[in-house]
Amino acid sequence: MTDFIRKITPNSKDDILAGITVSLAMIPEVVAFAFVAQIDPLVALSGAFIIGLITAVFGGRPGLISGAAGAVAVIFVHLISEGHTKGMLFNQPIENMGYFYLLAAVILMGIIQILAGVFKLGRFVRLIPHPVMLGFVNGLAIVIFMAQVRMFSHKQLNITAEGVKEYLNIPMQGGELWTMIALVALTMGIIWLLPKITTKLPAALTAILVTTGIVVFGGLDVSTVGSYIVEGGGNGLKGEFPTPNLELWQNLPFNLDTLKFILPYAFLAASVGLIESLMTMNLVDELTETRGNGNRECIAQGAGNMISGLFGGTGGCGMIGQTVININAGGRGRLSGIMMAVTLLTFILFTDKYIEQVPIAALVGVMFMMVIETFAWSSFRIIRKIPVADAVVLVIVSAVTVIYDLAIAVFVGVIISALAFAWENAKRIRARKRISDDGKTKTYEIWGPLFFGSITAFNEKFDVKNDPDEVIIDFVESRVSDHSALEAIFNLVQKYEAEGKTIKLKHLSEDCKVILYKASPKFKEVIIEAVDDPRYHLAENPEEFPKPLSEYKFF
Repeated sequence: MTDFIRKITPNSKDDILAGITVSLAMIPEVVAFAFVAQIDPLVALSGAFIIGLITAVFGGRPGLISGAAGAVAVIFVHLISEGHTKGMLFNQPIENMGYFYLLAAVILMGIIQILAGVFKLGRFVRLIPHPVMLGFVNGLAIVIFMAQVRMFSHKQLNITAEGVKEYLNIPMQGGELWTMIALVALTMGIIWLLPKITTKLPAALTAILVTTGIVVFGGLDVSTVGSYIVEGGGNGLKGEFPTPNLELWQNLPFNLDTLKFILPYAFLAASVGLIESLMTMNLVDELTETRGNGNRECIAQGAGNMISGLFGGTGGCGMIGQTVININAGGRGRLSGIMMAVTLLTFILFTDKYIEQVPIAALVGVMFMMVIETFAWSSFRIIRKIPVADAVVLVIVSAVTVIYDLAIAVFVGVIISALAFAWENAKRIRARKRISDDGKTKTYEIWGPLFFGSITAFNEKFDVKNDPDEVIIDFVESRVSDHSALEAIFNLVQKYEAEGKTIKLKHLSEDCKVILYKASPKFKEVIIEAVDDPRYHLAENPEEFPKPLSEYKFF
């Protein structure tokens, strides 16, 4: 048993200290996201504890920190608002109905994510190009920076003429602002300088403790975690151990209308959550030079969200900011995530009065240093050296992440990259033409991939009217990739036959020939069966090939 524990916690000291550091940085961000989603801060904190614990134990990436993230919180804002309205239209009106719809959506979100893991959809994150990854990292760093800048203000409750409650940000001024800036600078200075002196003390945690000590013993009147929660309408961090929310089953109508209402939000939240989690996992893979299990992470994220919803917590996903803090603080194993969740719960249950004294400035300083570490500064150096399409993708993904949303940015980046790839490959189609000595037969040797993007260029290679009576098209150096390519071949054969000419196709792949045979029996007369026909193989793992790779031909 001891050997097993040592195996899963090889870096116990660093993991424990990193987990404590991350839990301190987690609280204000989770609370801020709770305000965005208009839910009680304890709902978000409970969700952060449950999701963080389950993903740390069962997830596919040790060192990855999950919690109630803002990318998911933003999606549920409209659901909660509409849910409150629907609740007031019931025969027996329920004022807080939006909250129960939220829990149901979080449970459904978890189920969708589990199914994604079961059907091994996590592998598709590998299709995300590197420029999209850089744009994602840069855009998210900017978003986190902007969120921290908003901390240089106070939240003030305002009630509009229509009776709608809203929170206004009142900027800090005068001495309060300069004190905040000085404390942030002090925190950042400690984090930057301490590792140069000693690596035995975690820089971020030490900076938080030092700054908190100065504020507490110096009697400085600054914004703290406790005051921040109160400004947002909360009553402090004191809470109870999460238990199953029985009111959900008592108040939520289980019918098709409820499913139709929550399904779009649940699906979008599940997609955003998995994209952010898997991309964060890829980032950790690069930082630690190890590899996680995407499908296992999908299942763990789903289980965490489903249980969080059942226990009255909100949804979440992998959090890149807290994950980077954890990695930089030395957290590498599952113990760091477990320690983060347990410490978070301990703070909520037993040490609320102490954690509420931590100045917001200390946490902002930690987050600013995390932004500096996260931003891919090398992108400025390489942007003129990489292909123009990749540079455009990098900039667009960064901008869309800031302006809209992470999921939209990733989809846009992948689509642009795919179109650029298709355009480049479309230009690679070539045809080497050769006429026999007697002038009766013309051979076209096709080079390059034949797919939807290269169809136009492919058709332009042939001179149907002026070609001799016998034509051979050789595909030995070409790969027929999709249905558009098959349709182009089919139409080309028809054109030659309409001119009364004989056409033969050779070196087509087996799958291509099967589809053409199904399309029309006459292809059995057109296609030449050759012993040297190309063989195309596709396997997820090279070691699963039935014979050595060197024995295969790839085109």
